[in-house]
Amino acid sequence: MRASLLAVSAALLALPGLAFGARVSQEGNCGGKRGPTCLGSEFGDCCSQYGWCGSTSAYCDAGCQPGFGKCNGQGQGSSSSTSPSGTTTKTTAKTTAATTTTARSTNTNDLPITNTRSSTGTKTATSTSSSASASATFASILDCLTAKKLQFSSPNSPSYPQLSKPYNLRLPWKPLVIVLGTSVQDVQGAVACAALFKVKVQARSGGHSYAAFAQGGQDGSLVVDLAGLQTVSVDASSGVASVGGGVRLGNLASALYAQGQRAVSHGTCPGVGIGGHFTHGGFGYSSRAWGLALDSIVALDVVLANGTAVKASAAANADLFYALRGAAESFGIVTAFHLATQPAPGPVINWSVQLPDMFSSADRGARALLHVQDFARNASVVDANLGLGIYMDGETFSISGTYFGPRSRFDGVIKPELLRGLGAAPSGQSTEAVDWITSLTQLGGGGPLAQPTEAGAYDEHDTFLAKSLTVPEASPLTPAAARAYFQRIISSAASVGQAGGSWFTIINLYGGPGSRINAVSASASAYSHRSTLWVFQNYGSTGTAGGPSFPAAIGTYLQGLGDAIRSAMPGVEFAGYSNYVDPTLSAAQAHDQYYGASTYAKLLGLKSAFDPQGLFWNPQAIGA
Repeated sequence: MRASLLAVSAALLALPGLAFGARVSQEGNCGGKRGPTCLGSEFGDCCSQYGWCGSTSAYCDAGCQPGFGKCNGQGQGSSSSTSPSGTTTKTTAKTTAATTTTARSTNTNDLPITNTRSSTGTKTATSTSSSASASATFASILDCLTAKKLQFSSPNSPSYPQLSKPYNLRLPWKPLVIVLGTSVQDVQGAVACAALFKVKVQARSGGHSYAAFAQGGQDGSLVVDLAGLQTVSVDASSGVASVGGGVRLGNLASALYAQGQRAVSHGTCPGVGIGGHFTHGGFGYSSRAWGLALDSIVALDVVLANGTAVKASAAANADLFYALRGAAESFGIVTAFHLATQPAPGPVINWSVQLPDMFSSADRGARALLHVQDFARNASVVDANLGLGIYMDGETFSISGTYFGPRSRFDGVIKPELLRGLGAAPSGQSTEAVDWITSLTQLGGGGPLAQPTEAGAYDEHDTFLAKSLTVPEASPLTPAAARAYFQRIISSAASVGQAGGSWFTIINLYGGPGSRINAVSASASAYSHRSTLWVFQNYGSTGTAGGPSFPAAIGTYLQGLGDAIRSAMPGVEFAGYSNYVDPTLSAAQAHDQYYGASTYAKLLGLKSAFDPQGLFWNPQAIGA
């Protein structure tokens, strides 16, 4: 379609004596690359005040703009039809070249494409004929956004390819439009336009959603990009920080530290946005001492489906406050977070231990894992000040974390007990006392904490699938489960490399003696997994060169890792962690794994109260 439009434009430009004002816009609007007019356009000769070629009231109610064409002889708009022109092919030829132009169809960048998801969650496009309703929605919502003076990027915009690029390249969903919000009023305007034309909405804070839900989780959603909301301000008397909904974790940490050396618990990746991370849990090595990122939230400023902006806290809009902390994407767009901060600890002990040959036999690997589990549950050694995680990839087996207490206790008590009984002398180890910012920098991979703040400027990507597994504190890993897990690695990990990919597992300690994560009641928020010992993240990738075609063998391997534990521990209620969202799950499976029956039932009732039309939607949203 694009090739034919280019051919039409070229032919028109080649006609002798053709005036500039008679060129046909190749994009179907009057701000096209080949000229700003609609004369000869099959969508209608009128250029509406909002910049679209058309001849019905949906486009031309305010009359034609001077020099841009006519409204089929009706200079102040035409029929009262609500369907814009461009939904049917016009047969009247203005020039020979113009008769070769066809109406907008799928495969152009103007309209959403209907998509399905394969069993591995991979996006698969299915071309369909363009419909009157889709065309009307697209043009009308742009008119609405323009009338509200909002900044946005549509598929015609030069900025769209970069702004629509997902973090997970496996799932390149294409939003209908991306609104660049810089104020609460901008967000309200975007939500109002989406509601008017019944377009689904999702917010994008950092865009790190594993399932590309920040792109809508489908083609054709309206995405509100919050990169314009970058405020971080700490109240010196209360220690409460007010943080814009588009702030990334690295920038958050730096800004808090600069304002009185304050801190909050959060993850280690500096490019992750505050929005999804804080509203779905948000684990960091400090979480056992301070709670999850979500637990620091004392209030939220949010725009609801009806366009109103409200504050939610334990004292005001308590039901909404409950829902937002665990399922925010289904209830509104959080424009600001109000967070209870902590004095940044110092010094912090950053530590790591690497073990050799852990994958030479299932028994060897299982023995080490079970020893770490016994250590982590030993109240005579471990307290809330210890953060711990395990990393493995079939070659490396590393235990690492942080400690907020005295180095003398770490060196003299904690580390010796960890090393005792591992079954192997470490192949490498390190212990270093550093300040808070240096600790975060090291945990984040050594790169800068400072991250881009402009929309579209963050450009880190991967092509991947991840699956999570939460292990209850009351049902720790059994010897049979640990052996089954390592046997799965030994027998099947090679399939990932053969498929052109790589994999890793991260196992983070949530529970154990003194954990502030599990000290919070399961009924306090919609994040209800408050009795978890371990959270597994099993992750497979083909790198940034990958795309929508993702090897099934990788998904099979990742699924098998979780199944190995489940099969060895029948009757145990395992769950999942929604910040490692798995798009291969059905909505029902996701609701069960991420919320559980009782929490989901409560959320479903609240959804009908706050968003009865299901405006805030992704494939696993509440009510989906």
